[in-house]
Amino acid sequence: MTNREYHRMTYLQYQVKALTRRVEAFESGAVYTSMREDYRKMLQAEEGTIRKLKHEVESAHDETRKVRKIWEQTNDDVIKDCNSQLAEKDRELARMQKRIYELMDQRDEAKEKSVQLRHELYEAQTRIEELEGQNHALHAQINRDYENSSKPSSQSPNHKKIQNNRESTGRKPGGQKGHEHHGRQKQTPTESHHIEAEQYILDDPDFVKTGDTITKQLINIHILIETKQYTVDIYRNYKTGEWYHAPFPAGLVDDVNYGGTVKAFLYLLNHYCCVSIDKTIEFLSDLTGGKLHPSKGFVNGLGKEFADKTDADRKKLFADLLLEPVLQTDFTNSRVNGKSAQVMVCASPDGKKIQYYAREHKGLEGIKDTPIETYQGTMVHDHDKTFYNYGTDHQECIEHVLRYLKDSMENEPGRTWSTQMHTLLQEMIHYRNTLDEAGSEPDAAVVSKYEDRYREIMQKAKDEYEYEPPVKYNMNGYNLYKRLNEDMGSYTLFLHDMRVPATNNLSERSLRKYKRKQAQVMSFRSFDSIAYFCQGLGTLVMMKEHGEKNVFDSVAEIFD
Repeated sequence: MTNREYHRMTYLQYQVKALTRRVEAFESGAVYTSMREDYRKMLQAEEGTIRKLKHEVESAHDETRKVRKIWEQTNDDVIKDCNSQLAEKDRELARMQKRIYELMDQRDEAKEKSVQLRHELYEAQTRIEELEGQNHALHAQINRDYENSSKPSSQSPNHKKIQNNRESTGRKPGGQKGHEHHGRQKQTPTESHHIEAEQYILDDPDFVKTGDTITKQLINIHILIETKQYTVDIYRNYKTGEWYHAPFPAGLVDDVNYGGTVKAFLYLLNHYCCVSIDKTIEFLSDLTGGKLHPSKGFVNGLGKEFADKTDADRKKLFADLLLEPVLQTDFTNSRVNGKSAQVMVCASPDGKKIQYYAREHKGLEGIKDTPIETYQGTMVHDHDKTFYNYGTDHQECIEHVLRYLKDSMENEPGRTWSTQMHTLLQEMIHYRNTLDEAGSEPDAAVVSKYEDRYREIMQKAKDEYEYEPPVKYNMNGYNLYKRLNEDMGSYTLFLHDMRVPATNNLSERSLRKYKRKQAQVMSFRSFDSIAYFCQGLGTLVMMKEHGEKNVFDSVAEIFD
């Protein structure tokens, strides 16, 4: 037997003994007697406690009734007061609800009015923004002059003095001491007069002749009318009735015919010197004492006659222009009976070959039948996209770009790219001018640096316009940036090819000859008049550049 089992056995034995003793006590009745006595004592104690508690309960009931009565009275008073307050609150709530409904109505009205005012505010702000943009555009337009746009200085009233590149020396104008004297050209005398000394000199034996003389000439001009009269005998065949006379020289059609000198005088004065037909006729009449007074129709017809007689020269010049490696061209506006027309110029960079073409419109229609239509060389022009359809390479006029950059500098003061680009282009032109003077070729490394700076400035312009977009009423600066950024080669070609000029100033100067005539006539009567004038003007310019004779004699020979 294990120790655990032993202890378990011992514990059970004690339990059995204890239960046995309790059973014996119950069997003898002693336990019942003791329990009954204990119960009686407990019962008595409990009854005393119950009686005491009953008394306390009765006292508590009395107190409760008193308290309940007081509470009921108090509760009635509280309920009455509460009901009164609730009634007042209900009335106040009703008033507040009514006020809320009124405020809600006012709020809705205020919302509608606020929405209306907001719309009006948006419209006003939009209108203000548009007016500010228009105001900006008008200010920019007012600020444009001959320095920052293509507007000529003659259309800028009260403009400042136009400066040149010469430095003032402080000397008075005219011949300077120490310089060679350039006198007027002496002519072969038609009369000679010898002026004797005064008599007191002749009578004084101290005065003797040195053998030297001083000669001075007085020159006048006179118009001499040379009239050649041709007379022929008239014969009649009495048998056949036939009439005959000897033929007159070519050109003698009317009873009175004007020769080449008269025609050249009238034509040059009207076309080349831009004098009106009336003034031209009046001037010739005054010079001849009223003997020569041609009609307006005669003077006007000289343009067509001269153009017809120089057609072969223009065709040859047309072919020569096609062979030029570089060609400068431009359009200018004209007026025909109050309507717009165009005049186009084509010129070689040296200015020795120039032709003018009258056209009704610009664009592709204006290019037809001009050297540009089939030209296969480099073209120098302003920013006219039509020209990009012709030729092989293109150089845009840098002078125009400088003007537009100056316009951007003045009307977009917050941007810096235009100032930097203006400085860069001036440096590039100066570098090219030094090459022209030295007769050398461009340095590839120098040109590459210029192009790198060009790209950096274009990136800066892009950043500036992205940070602050341009005003829609003044997009000139932004449009200029786009043009410069899209095709850098058209603005830097003159740095690579010494045959290409940096500007199109030759075309501008050539077109001024036409503009002077346009300013004189204001508006041509017919398109043919412009065409004849342009055809003749190109021939006159070539005569001035290449003619061995003076222009007057050359024109007179053509008319003869």
